[in-house]
Amino acid sequence: MSDAGGGLTHLDAAGRARMVGVGHKPPVVRRAVAEAVVRMAPASARAMSDGELPKGDAAAVARVTGILAAKRTPDLIALCHPLPIDRAAVDVAVDVDAGEVRIRAEVETTARTGVEMEALTAVSVAALNVYDMVKGIDTGVVIDGVRLLEKTKGAPPSP
Repeated sequence: MSDAGGGLTHLDAAGRARMVGVGHKPPVVRRAVAEAVVRMAPASARAMSDGELPKGDAAAVARVTGILAAKRTPDLIALCHPLPIDRAAVDVAVDVDAGEVRIRAEVETTARTGVEMEALTAVSVAALNVYDMVKGIDTGVVIDGVRLLEKTKGAPPSP
């Protein structure tokens, strides 16, 4: 990532990591959507869908931990700015036949920088929770396809 002068924004003049200054930017409404896919045997997906995992309701746990992870992103990602999260939602959809759990997070803020890392952290941690809750019955669980789907930056908030 480069700044207007062509340098790297997260490095100082001596090449040391630094947090980018965003104080000069106006706060605007920002939104990011990310997803992760957890692949497993169809029988494991069925157990998750039916609420029959030994560790409990993996979808409910993934939703809550994903939201908590979005809120704690600057504690986990070294150079992220702490942001006021206006809204965080995590959806968990199980496709039994495909043996797939699709996790989608949408995060919104009114701030000087975006919430991509918060959305990506939400789906990553939610996927880790699904993995943890399924691994006891399925040693072939794989977390796959963590990616940013969308990010938007809107107008400044209304007075």
